Amino acid sequence: MLDFLCLGAQKAGTTWLFRKLRRHPAISFPGGKEVHFWDLFCDRGLTWYRALFERPDGKLHGDMTPAYATLPLEAIAQCHGLYPDLRLIYTLRNPIDRAWSAAKMEALRYGMAIPEVPEAWFLAQFHSPGSLARGDYEACIRHWRSYYPRDSLLLLRFEELAGDPESYLSKCYVHLGLDSRPASPGSMAAGKEREGPPGELSPALRAALGRLYYSRIRSLAEYLQQDFTSWLG
Repeated sequence: MLDFLCLGAQKAGTTWLFRKLRRHPAISFPGGKEVHFWDLFCDRGLTWYRALFERPDGKLHGDMTPAYATLPLEAIAQCHGLYPDLRLIYTLRNPIDRAWSAAKMEALRYGMAIPEVPEAWFLAQFHSPGSLARGDYEACIRHWRSYYPRDSLLLLRFEELAGDPESYLSKCYVHLGLDSRPASPGSMAAGKEREGPPGELSPALRAALGRLYYSRIRSLAEYLQQDFTSWLG
């Protein structure tokens, strides 16, 4: 059966985490990365989704789809009705950096060179409903916590992944009920996978993102009772 979900956030190291977790002998992702059932493919039916994870291999089965962070309450309620005991993992990244990384990735999809993209195009990306929703971590957490108990949701920070990837991964193992030691030898370096094309965030665009997210960052800090001062600098 399905044992855990990785909710994202988008552009917060989920590709790295997927590649590390799937190397653990007790973890499996039967549908690969980004199944997108709850946001895009519900029409395939619950029977199809459940069948993905009905494998008698004795492993923990996961679904890592960053888009799940922003699921509406109705979808979360349906997920909870089917899997009330899920473990959830959600990595938070400075929403300013996250929005910039996502916008660069979108530009790459359109074949655009970052230095040639008009600032107005980036501003439109920043203000799009999808980008704003993905950066509204407080709303995402509140929605999932409205159905799942607090201790089922592991909140991590992208800075932890960049600074101490072994500890970051160990926290995921412990949350899933596994040994905290890395299961596979080899480099733990947290490279920027699928980061998108290089490009510096201009002062004007950074200021625009600040206006979008400063109040949300402060509200998140108050809600979680954590220090997010580094995100405001």
